[in-house]
Amino acid sequence: MAVSTARPTHDWRPQPWAERVIATLMVVALAAPGLATAVGLGRDAQRDEAPAPQAGGVLASTAAAFDGRFAYRAWFVTAQARLREALFGVSPLPTVWRGRDGWWYLAADGAVEDTLNESPLSAADLEAWCTTLQHTYDWLRGRGIAYVFVVAPDKPTIYPEHLPASLHPRPGTTRTDQLVTALTTRTTVPLIDLRPVLLAAKHDGPLFHLTDTHWNDVGAALAYRQVLGALAGRVPGLAPAAGDDAFTLTPTPQPGGDLASMLGLSSALPETERRLVPRRPRRARTIEPPTSEKGFGVPRMVTVVDDATLPRAVVYRDSFGSALIPFLAEHFQRMVVLWEYDVVPATIREERPQVVIHEWVGRRLHTRLPYDAIAADAAAAADLTRSALARR
Repeated sequence: MAVSTARPTHDWRPQPWAERVIATLMVVALAAPGLATAVGLGRDAQRDEAPAPQAGGVLASTAAAFDGRFAYRAWFVTAQARLREALFGVSPLPTVWRGRDGWWYLAADGAVEDTLNESPLSAADLEAWCTTLQHTYDWLRGRGIAYVFVVAPDKPTIYPEHLPASLHPRPGTTRTDQLVTALTTRTTVPLIDLRPVLLAAKHDGPLFHLTDTHWNDVGAALAYRQVLGALAGRVPGLAPAAGDDAFTLTPTPQPGGDLASMLGLSSALPETERRLVPRRPRRARTIEPPTSEKGFGVPRMVTVVDDATLPRAVVYRDSFGSALIPFLAEHFQRMVVLWEYDVVPATIREERPQVVIHEWVGRRLHTRLPYDAIAADAAAAADLTRSALARR
C-alpha cells in the first residue's frame, strides 16, 4: 500500500479577537480622513483658501478645493514620498529625476527632450527664430532701444555628471547649439550664451540648487554680469554690474526647493543655499505686485529706483529670470518684468524703455517657437519697411 508523503495543510487564521482588532483598525484608517474632513480637522493650511479658477471648469475647481481641504492629505503625500525615496532610492514622481550625490532634476516641461537631446531644430524652425529675433532687434534699434537676447542653460547642461546613470543623452549638436550658431552667423542680434561662463565657474562651488530647477544667487550673479556687460556703452546712464566685493556670500540653510516641493519633501530634503547678501541696502523697491511674492513667481513685476538719471527697462523672461530681478533692478529707474516669451510692440510703446532684455531657458526650445509680434503689428511692420527702404 502506498504511503502518502504530502504534508498536512493548515488553514492558519488569527484568533477571533485579533480579527476584530484588525478589522476595527482598517475601518478607522479608512473612515478617519473622511470624518476629519467633514468636521474641518487636519486641513492643509497653506491650501485652505478659496480655490483659484481652474482650467476645466466646475470639475477642476471642485477637485482643487477637495485637494486643499481633504484632511491629512499633505501628511499622506509626504509619507509615501519619504518611503519611496528612503526605502527604494527612487523618485516619488515621474516628473522629477533622482540624480546622484543629492542632486535632483526636472523631468518635465521640455527638460527630458533637452537633457536627452532627442531631436534637432528643423531648418524652418531655425529660420523662424532668426527672422523673429532679427525683426525684434531691428525694430527696437530703430526706436533707439538697446536689446539683448539671453539663452539660460538648464541645470543638466551645466551639471550632467550628477544625472541618473541610466540616462544616455544623444551625442551631437543640441538645439541650443543650433540656435546660437544660426543667430551668430545669420543675424546681427546681440546674443548672450551663458553656458561658457557657467561651465568655467562650476568648480568654484555649486551654481544651481541641488533640490531646485534653477540657478542659485551665485549662478544668477554671473548671468547678470554678462547681461550688463553686453549692454555696456550702449545705454546712457547704465552703471556697470556690481562685482563680487558688493556682496557677502552667506551660506543659509533652507528647506528643499521647487523639486523637493513637487515631491512633498521640502522638509526632508533641506539644503544650504549660497546666498549673496548686498553689503549696502538695495535701492530698488517693488511697486507691483503690492506685496512681494517668494521667488518672484508672478506674471508681471515692476521695480523702481528713485533716480531719474537711470534708464528704463522691460525684461521678458521665464522662471530663470526670477533670480536676476534683484540684481538688475538696481540699474533702472523703472523695470517692468514680464513672464512672457515674445516682445510685444504695445508694451514697448507704453513703457518707452531704453533697454529690452529677452531671456529664454534652453529647454523651452523644445516646447515652443517664438512669435513674431513685430511682423504681426501693422505699425511696427511698417516701421521695419521704412527702415529697410532708408538703408537702400
